[in-house]
Amino acid sequence: MSSISALPDTPDPRIAAKGYLHPERLVSTDWLAAHLDHPSLRLLECNEDVLLYSVEHLPGAQKLDWHIDLNDQVERDYIARAAFESLLRTKGIDDSTTVVFYGDKNNWWATYAFWVFQLFGFDNAVVLDGGRAKWLAEDRPTTTDVPSFPATAYTARERNDVSIRAFIDDTRAHLQAGKPMVDVRSPQEYTGEKLHMPDYPQEGTLRGGHIPGARSMPWARAAAADGSFKSASDLRAIYEGELGLARGDDVVTYCRIGERSSHTWFVLTYLLGFAKVRNYDGSWTEWGNAVRAPIRQGGEP
Repeated sequence: MSSISALPDTPDPRIAAKGYLHPERLVSTDWLAAHLDHPSLRLLECNEDVLLYSVEHLPGAQKLDWHIDLNDQVERDYIARAAFESLLRTKGIDDSTTVVFYGDKNNWWATYAFWVFQLFGFDNAVVLDGGRAKWLAEDRPTTTDVPSFPATAYTARERNDVSIRAFIDDTRAHLQAGKPMVDVRSPQEYTGEKLHMPDYPQEGTLRGGHIPGARSMPWARAAAADGSFKSASDLRAIYEGELGLARGDDVVTYCRIGERSSHTWFVLTYLLGFAKVRNYDGSWTEWGNAVRAPIRQGGEP
């Protein structure tokens, strides 16, 4: 059982007002500003641009480098249990502390880190609604000081890749069963016009397009102009209204390497209450390079 509910003034009333199924998974900038000094909080900043932390960050925040801290440095996979255990111990995290994830790019790397922590069963975690951009836009305090917390004796669970992660064979089976998939990349990536987001190097895959049957819904549609998540009613209009998804569906999300799709996974799982959503983190860099993997180009699923 997560101890999120033990935090003061939660669920955050500003978050609860947005109508989410699990408002306890988000905190507002107002809430965090009022509770920055709470002894059980550990803030982790996870950015696409790993240099941003050194420029400025929230008081008390520690850097989480998705390249190094979360990914195995030899195989294409996440770190194993021992490395995850060591990571949390050195950052002063155990089951009695609540991790607050935030970052740049509307929190897409923050939700990615949140998702990886969930693979290890670390459930005592929330996301800062609006992330780094909203905090800075509101002219809230930042620092360049790097905090230090006493090491813990945290014991990690074995990583469980079954319930929220999809591999290529799982995704093939999902395709053959005609179950819903959401391609959260840009429209140009979906059609095959580009291999990566606009303004990024067009590399990493041999073929462009999308998995047949997957519907296009760019991840950023879920974010408001200030980087915070849209209200539950707005999100339902997008995912249930436009895509035709239902809360009982078995859904797979994917993007290019699994980071943007973790944002959509978070939205569907926690904000809208979908019971079975898996993130295919191999995503297009695996599928678009796989021999004989079926590909569809153009705007139709």
